[in-house]
Amino acid sequence: MCGNNMSAPLPAIVPAARKATAAVIFLHGLGDTGHGWAEAFAGIRIPHVKYICPHAPTMPVSLNMRMSMPSWFDIYGLSPDANEDESGIKRASENLKALIDQEVKNGIPSHRIMLGGFSQGGALSLYTALTTQQKLAGVVALSCWLPLRNSFPQDMHVLQCHGDADPLVPFIFGSQTAERVKSLINPANITFKTYRGLPHSACPEEMVDIKRFIEKQLPPIRDE
Repeated sequence: MCGNNMSAPLPAIVPAARKATAAVIFLHGLGDTGHGWAEAFAGIRIPHVKYICPHAPTMPVSLNMRMSMPSWFDIYGLSPDANEDESGIKRASENLKALIDQEVKNGIPSHRIMLGGFSQGGALSLYTALTTQQKLAGVVALSCWLPLRNSFPQDMHVLQCHGDADPLVPFIFGSQTAERVKSLINPANITFKTYRGLPHSACPEEMVDIKRFIEKQLPPIRDE
């Protein structure tokens, strides 16, 4: 995969069990692929929802001594005041918006599309959801942070989840992100859930909460 293009390799997809009238686009974390998350969503699938789990391009990552690995953008550090790869974040966000546009062309309106992601993928999804001009159904942000914390014009429903034993993206970073997001959008629209003892990973309880959030924000169309 070259550059930061999400069109190849093809995303891992969990198709809808019947006609797809809604979609979830979910981005994996640093060094991962979309396959594991596609399997996770297959376990909580909702019949009318299509799940799309793209794979990040491979690139050198400053945080990991410039080793090449799947990454949506470069990461210089994980502290709140670390420098950020602004151009890479914005480029990856534009590619994600293009993926949304493709689903719209496939017949699913943007307000029936939800973004989501884990760790670095959650950060990119949260940033994109709050900056896009497209009206989206919401965003699921797991164990992540808000990059490029400037002004965000978009308002939407946000489910943010974080384990209180996360050693990589510290819990305080997640809670501070939730407070920051509340200052950017209607606070009533953000839900921040904590999972006791959970490290930098997901758990079954969290997946159930994600399913409930998706069901609420992407209900079946009445004639389905």
